[in-house]
This record gives sequence, C-alpha cells and structure tokens, in this order.
Amino acid sequence: MDERQVGALRFQLDLSQPIYEQIVEQMSRAILRGDIGLGEKIPSVRELAQGLRVTPNTVMHAYQEMERQGLTETRRGQGTFITSSRQRVEAFRQQEAHRVVTEFLAKMRSLGFTEAEIIEQLRSRRQEEEMQ
Repeated sequence: MDERQVGALRFQLDLSQPIYEQIVEQMSRAILRGDIGLGEKIPSVRELAQGLRVTPNTVMHAYQEMERQGLTETRRGQGTFITSSRQRVEAFRQQEAHRVVTEFLAKMRSLGFTEAEIIEQLRSRRQEEEMQ
C-alpha cells in the first residue's frame, strides 16, 4: 500500500489493483463523508496525475467515471468540481449503501447464515461497539 497526498486529498494506492478504480472509490467516499465539500474544485487531471505518479489518462478515466455517476461536473476552462447537488450525492450514497448491504447479505448467506442469524450477528456487533 502506497500513501500519497495531493493538496488536501490523501490516497492509499494498491499498485496491484486498477488505479483509476481506487481514485474513484477513495474520492467518492471522501465526498460522501463530507471531506470534500459540495461545489469544491478538485485538482486538475495533470496535477493529480503528477501527485499520484500515474498517467493523466488514468486520472481522466477516473474523473469521467465520477462525472458519469453525477458526483463531479467539468466546467470548460475552469476545471472539475464536486457537484453542488445534495440530492445527487444523497442518491449516490443510498446506491452505495444498497450495494454494500447486498454484498454483505450475499457473503453471509454463502457462509450458511440464516436471516435470523445475520440479524443476531449485527446486534451482537453493535453491542460490542457500544461497550468500547
């Protein structure tokens, strides 16, 4: 795992996985957590590519994917910005939550857990966290 910082953004890159996917995932999570504000300008393709030591095409691919998801918008001559739409970010947040829950349930079921056992596991874990 290689950690790199570009401006206020910090990335942890695993060079054995597609870099553009990691950029999309890490920036998306930062947006959903509010680490990057709505309407905020993000580094140019060239600036991020230099900071991460990757090709500009890799960053361009990531930025295009985030724009396709509605998380960013490109303003000609000004750069790339996080969307100003809270509704878009919330919709994406709900999609991500649905995806994560679906994956979790599939994995638990593949381990042979019933719905009741999954619920009990969640309750037990929540109690453990509350005690910490």
